[in-house]
Amino acid sequence: MTHESTKLKSNKISRRDLLVIAGAVIFISLIYLLASYFINSIGFPLDDSWIHQTYARNLALRGEWAFRPGLPSAGSTSPLWSALLAIGFLLHFSPYIWTYFLGALSLFMLAVLGEWAVRKLVNSYDPRFPWIGIFFAFEWHLAWAGMSGMETLLHGLIVTTVLVLLMTNTSRYLPLGLLTGLAVWVRPDGLTLLGPVLMTIMLNAHGTKARFASLTKFIIGFGSLFVFYLLFNLAVGGTPMPNTFYAKQAEYVDWQMIPFPERLSQLLLQLLVGPSLVLFLGVLGWLTKSIKQRMWGSFAAMIWCAGYLGLYISRLPLYQHGRYIMPAMPIFFLFGLLAFAEFDAGKMFARYHWVAQAIWRSSMVMLVIGFIFLGARSYAEDVGVIEGEMVATAKWIAEKLPGDALIAAHDIGALGYFDYHELVDLAGLISPEVIPFMRDEQQIAVYLNQSGVDYLVAFPDFYPILTGKAEIVFSTNNPITLALGHKNMIVYRWKSP
Repeated sequence: MTHESTKLKSNKISRRDLLVIAGAVIFISLIYLLASYFINSIGFPLDDSWIHQTYARNLALRGEWAFRPGLPSAGSTSPLWSALLAIGFLLHFSPYIWTYFLGALSLFMLAVLGEWAVRKLVNSYDPRFPWIGIFFAFEWHLAWAGMSGMETLLHGLIVTTVLVLLMTNTSRYLPLGLLTGLAVWVRPDGLTLLGPVLMTIMLNAHGTKARFASLTKFIIGFGSLFVFYLLFNLAVGGTPMPNTFYAKQAEYVDWQMIPFPERLSQLLLQLLVGPSLVLFLGVLGWLTKSIKQRMWGSFAAMIWCAGYLGLYISRLPLYQHGRYIMPAMPIFFLFGLLAFAEFDAGKMFARYHWVAQAIWRSSMVMLVIGFIFLGARSYAEDVGVIEGEMVATAKWIAEKLPGDALIAAHDIGALGYFDYHELVDLAGLISPEVIPFMRDEQQIAVYLNQSGVDYLVAFPDFYPILTGKAEIVFSTNNPITLALGHKNMIVYRWKSP
């Protein structure tokens, strides 16, 4: 049996390489933020980012795990990310500076990890310039995630670290268990890492005794953090998982009815838009090598990647550039980069090998550079939608509506941060009682009446029945949203029939 350890070598990253990667991360971060500032304004491209900011502010300033002061709730998907954001409020660098710093730091660490992994796994890769790290820094999905204000890139970093350690044939299963438990504190789907770790232990460990020892170390590390995660959610929300775990699955039941081939085509579109298109053949090549050479860590990582992508396209839609699958993108990119790093030093096409090298190198460079600007513009437009819709609506409500008005809304992030009216959350994050009927407009109407709601905040096409005859009291008239072919957010006066 051939093991990966026989193929490995140590190739440290120099200080110069680290500075080059850091410079690339700073450059791409500034490009995205400047594009956002000059095209629209500084902000976040997702309303969910403001949910984390609200929890973080209340934790830092009031010592409460709550979206609304005095009302503990489990509406944050990522307790660890919200806690990290809280530090920014203590330092008076929030909501923007500290959040962007954490995103850029995650991107830098991910780029360094990618560079280290290829040096470790490919003997022939000994570059004068850290181009693998540069690729990770400039890849537009990852840059978008880094500046999004979300936990996405931090989760991708931890996931990739666990999988890379498996690929390098580590035997340090206690740290692996701790990292897997930490991943769950960032996102519940960190639980999926149990699969590749357990598979690798069973296939790599020699004998029952070695397997038992490895499993014991891993379970101790994982359980020591996971038990507290379950207790935390039970304490603040009454369920072992955060409300978002249940709410998202109920909200997107219509997506789950779309034929699988159509969902798969959308996945490939989101995953392969950009320089990753060039890497697809490399991913297949690395899969072939992993199977032939019995590289069980790599094989387990590839099974995890395929399973993660499949899990999400079966449950959640692939909107906003596929943000739900972004944590799997770094390891997917890494598979392709590993294969091409080996191909680069090989002689597959004999004396014409340089032609193939020139084609894939030039294609990669052109796509990376092109999507630096395309990605930055897309990010700026996304920020413009959130600022012009959710944030503008929240600020108008805070200024114009009576203080005792009860507001019902599906998008509560900006409302939670910029406004202090009492809320009914139609997405179920802080009002979990709506989850069973959150897509039933007739039942929602009954619930709104019973709750005594005064105003409904929504996009009209999301609740066509509820908003069809309701009185409009405010519309954002945001031109960016209209230019993208969508309707503006509206505040309706809700009147019981």
